[in-house]
Amino acid sequence: MLVPVLRVVTAAYPEVKITVLTKAFLRPLFEDITNVTTLSAEVKGIHKGIFGLLRLSQEAKNLGITCLADTHNVLRSKIIRTLLWFQGIETAGIDKGRAKKKQLIRAKGGEIKPLKKTQERYADVFAKLGYPIDLKTHQFPRRKALSPKTQRLAEPSNKKFIGVAPFAAHKGKMYPLHLMKEVLEKLSISGNYSIFLFGGGEVEIKQLETLANSFTEVTSVAGKLSFAEEIALISNLDVMLAMDSGNGHLAALYDTPVITVWGVTHPYLGFAPFNQPIENQLLVDRTKYPLVPSSVYGNTYPDGYEKAIESISSSLVVEKVRAVL
Repeated sequence: MLVPVLRVVTAAYPEVKITVLTKAFLRPLFEDITNVTTLSAEVKGIHKGIFGLLRLSQEAKNLGITCLADTHNVLRSKIIRTLLWFQGIETAGIDKGRAKKKQLIRAKGGEIKPLKKTQERYADVFAKLGYPIDLKTHQFPRRKALSPKTQRLAEPSNKKFIGVAPFAAHKGKMYPLHLMKEVLEKLSISGNYSIFLFGGGEVEIKQLETLANSFTEVTSVAGKLSFAEEIALISNLDVMLAMDSGNGHLAALYDTPVITVWGVTHPYLGFAPFNQPIENQLLVDRTKYPLVPSSVYGNTYPDGYEKAIESISSSLVVEKVRAVL
Protein backbone atom coordinates (compact mmCIF):
# COMPACT_ATOMS: atom_id res chain seq x y z
CA MET A 1 0.00 0.00 0.00
CA LEU A 2 3.05 2.25 0.35
CA VAL A 3 4.22 1.77 -3.25
CA PRO A 4 1.89 4.30 -4.95
CA VAL A 5 2.93 6.93 -2.40
CA LEU A 6 6.62 6.35 -3.11
CA ARG A 7 5.97 6.62 -6.85
CA VAL A 8 4.39 10.03 -6.39
CA VAL A 9 7.02 11.29 -3.92
CA THR A 10 9.91 10.39 -6.21
CA ALA A 11 8.16 11.87 -9.25
CA ALA A 12 7.38 15.12 -7.41
CA TYR A 13 10.83 15.37 -5.80
CA PRO A 14 13.35 13.77 -8.22
CA GLU A 15 16.27 14.98 -6.08
CA VAL A 16 15.10 12.84 -3.14
CA LYS A 17 16.55 9.38 -2.58
CA ILE A 18 14.52 6.93 -0.50
CA THR A 19 15.62 3.78 1.28
CA VAL A 20 12.78 1.46 2.28
CA LEU A 21 13.47 -0.56 5.41
CA THR A 22 11.63 -3.83 4.85
CA LYS A 23 11.94 -7.59 4.79
CA ALA A 24 14.14 -8.94 2.01
CA PHE A 25 11.45 -10.88 0.17
CA LEU A 26 9.52 -7.65 -0.51
CA ARG A 27 12.35 -6.10 -2.53
CA PRO A 28 10.72 -6.76 -5.93
CA LEU A 29 7.92 -4.33 -5.03
CA PHE A 30 10.34 -1.40 -5.02
CA GLU A 31 12.81 -2.30 -7.78
CA ASP A 32 11.09 -0.28 -10.51
CA ILE A 33 10.68 2.97 -8.56
CA THR A 34 13.20 5.66 -9.45
CA ASN A 35 15.59 6.66 -6.64
CA VAL A 36 14.28 3.94 -4.29
CA THR A 37 16.47 1.24 -2.77
CA THR A 38 15.87 -1.17 0.12
CA LEU A 39 17.54 -2.01 3.41
CA SER A 40 16.72 -5.50 4.63
CA ALA A 41 15.46 -5.97 8.17
CA GLU A 42 16.47 -9.40 9.46
CA VAL A 43 14.29 -9.30 12.57
CA LYS A 44 14.75 -13.03 13.21
CA GLY A 45 18.49 -12.82 12.66
CA ILE A 46 21.08 -10.09 13.19
CA HIS A 47 18.42 -7.43 13.86
CA LYS A 48 16.56 -9.39 16.53
CA GLY A 49 15.86 -7.74 19.86
CA ILE A 50 16.83 -4.31 21.11
CA PHE A 51 20.53 -4.72 20.24
CA GLY A 52 19.58 -5.87 16.75
CA LEU A 53 17.40 -2.81 16.29
CA LEU A 54 20.24 -0.62 17.53
CA ARG A 55 22.45 -2.17 14.87
CA LEU A 56 19.75 -1.69 12.25
CA SER A 57 19.27 1.98 13.13
CA GLN A 58 23.02 2.50 12.83
CA GLU A 59 23.01 0.83 9.40
CA ALA A 60 20.29 3.24 8.34
CA LYS A 61 22.21 6.24 9.67
CA ASN A 62 25.37 5.11 7.88
CA LEU A 63 23.48 5.44 4.58
CA GLY A 64 23.47 9.18 5.13
CA ILE A 65 19.74 9.56 5.64
CA THR A 66 18.54 13.02 6.63
CA CYS A 67 15.03 12.11 7.80
CA LEU A 68 12.90 9.08 8.63
CA ALA A 69 9.27 8.48 7.64
CA ASP A 70 7.73 5.91 9.96
CA THR A 71 4.70 4.64 8.02
CA HIS A 72 4.32 1.59 10.23
CA ASN A 73 4.26 2.97 13.77
CA VAL A 74 4.67 -0.32 15.63
CA LEU A 75 7.04 -1.18 18.46
CA ARG A 76 10.08 -1.96 16.27
CA SER A 77 9.70 1.10 14.06
CA LYS A 78 9.08 3.33 17.08
CA ILE A 79 12.32 2.12 18.65
CA ILE A 80 14.28 2.79 15.47
CA ARG A 81 12.60 6.17 15.10
CA THR A 82 13.53 7.12 18.67
CA LEU A 83 17.12 5.94 18.29
CA LEU A 84 17.58 8.02 15.14
CA TRP A 85 15.84 11.03 16.65
CA PHE A 86 18.34 11.00 19.50
CA GLN A 87 21.07 11.15 16.85
CA GLY A 88 19.63 14.28 15.30
CA ILE A 89 17.66 12.70 12.45
CA GLU A 90 14.34 14.39 11.67
CA THR A 91 11.47 11.91 12.04
CA ALA A 92 7.73 11.73 11.47
CA GLY A 93 5.23 8.96 12.20
CA ILE A 94 1.89 7.92 10.81
CA ASP A 95 -1.38 8.80 12.49
CA LYS A 96 -3.40 5.60 12.11
CA GLY A 97 -6.63 7.26 13.20
CA ARG A 98 -7.27 4.58 15.81
CA ALA A 99 -9.95 6.57 17.66
CA LYS A 100 -12.07 7.08 14.56
CA LYS A 101 -11.63 3.46 13.55
CA LYS A 102 -12.87 2.38 16.98
CA GLN A 103 -15.92 4.60 16.55
CA LEU A 104 -16.63 3.02 13.19
CA ILE A 105 -16.46 -0.57 14.45
CA ARG A 106 -18.71 0.38 17.38
CA ALA A 107 -21.42 1.84 15.13
CA LYS A 108 -23.72 -1.11 16.02
CA GLY A 109 -25.67 -0.90 12.80
CA GLY A 110 -25.68 2.89 12.64
CA GLU A 111 -24.54 4.94 9.69
CA ILE A 112 -20.85 4.69 8.84
CA LYS A 113 -18.78 6.96 6.64
CA PRO A 114 -15.45 6.30 4.92
CA LEU A 115 -12.33 7.26 6.84
CA LYS A 116 -9.08 8.51 5.36
CA LYS A 117 -7.43 5.94 3.09
CA THR A 118 -4.23 4.35 4.29
CA GLN A 119 -2.29 5.72 1.33
CA GLU A 120 -3.42 9.22 2.33
CA ARG A 121 -2.15 8.59 5.85
CA TYR A 122 1.21 7.54 4.38
CA ALA A 123 1.27 10.69 2.28
CA ASP A 124 0.67 12.75 5.44
CA VAL A 125 3.92 11.40 6.92
CA PHE A 126 5.92 12.71 3.97
CA ALA A 127 4.11 16.04 4.21
CA LYS A 128 5.24 16.36 7.83
CA LEU A 129 8.81 16.00 6.58
CA GLY A 130 8.33 18.75 3.99
CA TYR A 131 7.32 16.64 0.99
CA PRO A 132 3.59 17.14 0.38
CA ILE A 133 2.15 15.23 -2.57
CA ASP A 134 -1.05 14.85 -4.55
CA LEU A 135 -1.92 11.17 -5.00
CA LYS A 136 -4.11 12.10 -7.97
CA THR A 137 -0.93 12.61 -9.99
CA HIS A 138 0.03 8.95 -9.56
CA GLN A 139 1.01 7.14 -12.74
CA PHE A 140 0.91 3.36 -13.10
CA PRO A 141 3.83 1.45 -14.62
CA ARG A 142 3.57 -0.76 -17.66
CA ARG A 143 2.78 -4.44 -17.36
CA LYS A 144 5.78 -6.58 -16.54
CA ALA A 145 7.28 -9.13 -18.91
CA LEU A 146 6.53 -12.75 -18.04
CA SER A 147 9.35 -15.22 -17.50
CA PRO A 148 9.42 -18.31 -19.77
CA LYS A 149 8.19 -20.45 -16.85
CA THR A 150 5.25 -18.11 -16.24
CA GLN A 151 4.44 -18.00 -19.95
CA ARG A 152 4.12 -21.78 -19.97
CA LEU A 153 1.67 -21.61 -17.06
CA ALA A 154 -0.26 -18.78 -18.71
CA GLU A 155 -0.94 -20.44 -22.07
CA PRO A 156 -3.00 -19.88 -24.12
CA SER A 157 -2.54 -16.12 -24.00
CA ASN A 158 -5.61 -15.28 -26.11
CA LYS A 159 -7.94 -15.78 -23.11
CA LYS A 160 -8.84 -13.29 -20.42
CA PHE A 161 -6.65 -13.73 -17.35
CA ILE A 162 -8.44 -13.94 -13.99
CA GLY A 163 -6.55 -14.07 -10.71
CA VAL A 164 -8.22 -15.53 -7.63
CA ALA A 165 -6.80 -15.22 -4.11
CA PRO A 166 -9.29 -17.02 -1.84
CA PHE A 167 -7.39 -16.86 1.44
CA ALA A 168 -7.09 -14.18 4.11
CA ALA A 169 -5.28 -13.80 7.42
CA HIS A 170 -8.45 -14.40 9.45
CA LYS A 171 -11.41 -16.73 8.96
CA GLY A 172 -13.96 -13.92 9.27
CA LYS A 173 -12.82 -12.37 6.02
CA MET A 174 -12.19 -15.50 3.95
CA TYR A 175 -14.70 -16.66 1.36
CA PRO A 176 -15.41 -20.37 2.02
CA LEU A 177 -13.73 -22.74 -0.40
CA HIS A 178 -17.00 -24.49 -1.28
CA LEU A 179 -18.43 -21.16 -2.47
CA MET A 180 -15.21 -20.25 -4.26
CA LYS A 181 -15.44 -23.59 -6.02
CA GLU A 182 -18.90 -22.57 -7.26
CA VAL A 183 -17.41 -19.31 -8.55
CA LEU A 184 -14.66 -21.16 -10.41
CA GLU A 185 -17.14 -23.62 -11.87
CA LYS A 186 -19.38 -20.85 -13.21
CA LEU A 187 -16.45 -18.90 -14.65
CA SER A 188 -14.56 -21.79 -16.20
CA ILE A 189 -17.52 -23.33 -17.97
CA SER A 190 -17.40 -20.73 -20.78
CA GLY A 191 -13.84 -21.63 -21.76
CA ASN A 192 -13.06 -17.93 -22.29
CA TYR A 193 -10.87 -17.46 -19.23
CA SER A 194 -7.57 -18.66 -17.84
CA ILE A 195 -7.89 -18.60 -14.06
CA PHE A 196 -4.88 -18.48 -11.72
CA LEU A 197 -5.03 -19.24 -8.01
CA PHE A 198 -2.72 -17.33 -5.66
CA GLY A 199 -1.74 -18.14 -2.09
CA GLY A 200 1.14 -19.19 0.13
CA GLY A 201 2.03 -21.56 2.90
CA GLU A 202 2.17 -25.36 2.80
CA VAL A 203 -1.48 -25.94 3.73
CA GLU A 204 -2.82 -23.31 1.33
CA ILE A 205 -0.70 -24.62 -1.54
CA LYS A 206 -2.18 -28.10 -1.14
CA GLN A 207 -5.73 -26.75 -0.95
CA LEU A 208 -5.27 -24.59 -4.04
CA GLU A 209 -3.77 -27.48 -5.99
CA THR A 210 -6.75 -29.67 -5.09
CA LEU A 211 -9.12 -26.87 -6.11
CA ALA A 212 -7.34 -26.30 -9.42
CA ASN A 213 -7.36 -30.00 -10.29
CA SER A 214 -11.16 -29.90 -10.45
CA PHE A 215 -11.12 -27.64 -13.53
CA THR A 216 -9.24 -27.61 -16.82
CA GLU A 217 -9.22 -23.80 -17.02
CA VAL A 218 -7.81 -23.25 -13.52
CA THR A 219 -4.11 -23.28 -12.56
CA SER A 220 -2.63 -22.86 -9.12
CA VAL A 221 0.60 -20.84 -9.22
CA ALA A 222 1.10 -21.08 -5.45
CA GLY A 223 4.57 -22.38 -4.69
CA LYS A 224 5.48 -22.54 -8.40
CA LEU A 225 6.67 -18.98 -8.98
CA SER A 226 9.01 -16.59 -7.23
CA PHE A 227 7.48 -13.49 -5.68
CA ALA A 228 8.83 -11.39 -8.57
CA GLU A 229 7.25 -13.80 -11.09
CA GLU A 230 3.93 -13.67 -9.24
CA ILE A 231 3.99 -9.87 -9.36
CA ALA A 232 4.65 -9.98 -13.11
CA LEU A 233 1.73 -12.33 -13.67
CA ILE A 234 -0.54 -10.20 -11.48
CA SER A 235 0.38 -7.15 -13.57
CA ASN A 236 -0.90 -9.00 -16.66
CA LEU A 237 -4.26 -10.04 -15.21
CA ASP A 238 -7.50 -8.65 -16.57
CA VAL A 239 -9.08 -8.85 -13.12
CA MET A 240 -8.12 -10.01 -9.63
CA LEU A 241 -10.70 -11.50 -7.26
CA ALA A 242 -9.43 -11.30 -3.70
CA MET A 243 -10.39 -11.07 -0.07
CA ASP A 244 -9.40 -8.15 2.15
CA SER A 245 -5.81 -9.35 1.77
CA GLY A 246 -2.41 -8.69 0.23
CA ASN A 247 -2.99 -10.03 -3.28
CA GLY A 248 -5.69 -7.47 -3.96
CA HIS A 249 -3.27 -4.71 -3.00
CA LEU A 250 -0.57 -6.18 -5.25
CA ALA A 251 -2.91 -6.20 -8.24
CA ALA A 252 -3.96 -2.61 -7.58
CA LEU A 253 -0.33 -1.52 -7.92
CA TYR A 254 -0.50 -2.27 -11.63
CA ASP A 255 -3.96 -0.85 -12.35
CA THR A 256 -5.43 -4.35 -12.53
CA PRO A 257 -9.15 -4.17 -11.68
CA VAL A 258 -9.63 -5.68 -8.21
CA ILE A 259 -12.88 -7.16 -6.94
CA THR A 260 -12.68 -7.48 -3.17
CA VAL A 261 -14.97 -9.74 -1.14
CA TRP A 262 -15.33 -8.27 2.35
CA GLY A 263 -16.45 -10.28 5.36
CA VAL A 264 -16.39 -8.81 8.87
CA THR A 265 -14.12 -5.94 7.77
CA HIS A 266 -15.11 -2.98 5.62
CA PRO A 267 -13.44 -0.72 3.01
CA TYR A 268 -14.50 2.38 4.95
CA LEU A 269 -11.73 1.63 7.45
CA GLY A 270 -9.26 2.77 4.79
CA PHE A 271 -7.78 -0.51 3.57
CA ALA A 272 -9.41 -0.83 0.14
CA PRO A 273 -7.00 -1.52 -2.73
CA PHE A 274 -5.52 1.61 -4.29
CA ASN A 275 -7.59 3.51 -6.87
CA GLN A 276 -10.33 0.88 -7.00
CA PRO A 277 -14.01 1.96 -7.28
CA ILE A 278 -16.41 1.26 -4.44
CA GLU A 279 -18.55 -0.68 -6.92
CA ASN A 280 -15.85 -3.36 -6.95
CA GLN A 281 -16.15 -3.93 -3.20
CA LEU A 282 -18.61 -6.76 -2.44
CA LEU A 283 -19.97 -6.28 1.06
CA VAL A 284 -21.91 -8.22 3.66
CA ASP A 285 -25.49 -7.01 4.08
CA ARG A 286 -25.39 -4.81 7.19
CA THR A 287 -29.15 -5.15 7.68
CA LYS A 288 -28.51 -8.84 8.42
CA TYR A 289 -25.14 -8.30 10.08
CA PRO A 290 -25.32 -4.81 11.60
CA LEU A 291 -22.14 -5.17 13.65
CA VAL A 292 -19.97 -5.29 10.51
CA PRO A 293 -17.24 -4.12 10.61
CA SER A 294 -16.55 -5.97 13.84
CA SER A 295 -12.83 -5.16 13.97
CA VAL A 296 -10.19 -3.31 12.01
CA TYR A 297 -8.34 -6.42 10.80
CA GLY A 298 -11.10 -9.05 10.94
CA ASN A 299 -9.51 -11.01 13.77
CA THR A 300 -12.56 -10.73 16.07
CA TYR A 301 -16.29 -10.92 15.44
CA PRO A 302 -19.47 -11.58 17.46
CA ASP A 303 -21.12 -14.98 17.79
CA GLY A 304 -23.21 -15.71 14.74
CA TYR A 305 -20.94 -13.76 12.39
CA GLU A 306 -18.66 -16.68 11.54
CA LYS A 307 -20.39 -17.13 8.21
CA ALA A 308 -21.39 -13.53 7.51
CA ILE A 309 -19.30 -13.52 4.34
CA GLU A 310 -21.43 -16.38 2.97
CA SER A 311 -24.27 -13.88 2.52
CA ILE A 312 -22.36 -12.75 -0.58
CA SER A 313 -23.56 -15.32 -3.09
CA SER A 314 -21.30 -17.00 -5.62
CA SER A 315 -23.65 -15.78 -8.36
CA LEU A 316 -23.09 -12.18 -7.28
CA VAL A 317 -19.33 -12.67 -7.34
CA VAL A 318 -19.42 -14.19 -10.84
CA GLU A 319 -21.72 -11.44 -12.07
CA LYS A 320 -19.30 -8.78 -10.85
CA VAL A 321 -16.28 -10.51 -12.43
CA ARG A 322 -18.04 -10.74 -15.78
CA ALA A 323 -19.19 -7.13 -15.55
CA VAL A 324 -15.63 -5.91 -14.93
CA LEU A 325 -14.30 -8.01 -17.78
